[in-house]
Amino acid sequence: MEGMVCAMTKKERLNPVILNASRRRRIAAGSGVTVTELNTMLNKFFQMQTMMKKMGKMSKMMGKMGGAMPGMFRR
Repeated sequence: MEGMVCAMTKKERLNPVILNASRRRRIAAGSGVTVTELNTMLNKFFQMQTMMKKMGKMSKMMGKMGGAMPGMFRR
C-alpha cells in the first residue's frame, strides 16, 4: 500500500478524487500492482473517509448533549 501512495504526486495525495484512469494506470505501474488492487485500496480509503466524517458528526452531537448518557459505559 505504501508503494501505491508513494507513486502518487503530492497533488494526487492531497486530492485523490482527481485520479482518472490514466493516472491510476501510471500509479499502478509505478508501484508494481494492478489497477484493480489500486482501485480496491482507493475504495477502502473513501469508505474510511466517509466513516470518519460520520464519527466526527456523532462526536459533535454527543458534545452538545453533554457527553455520553449516564451509566452508558458502566458495567
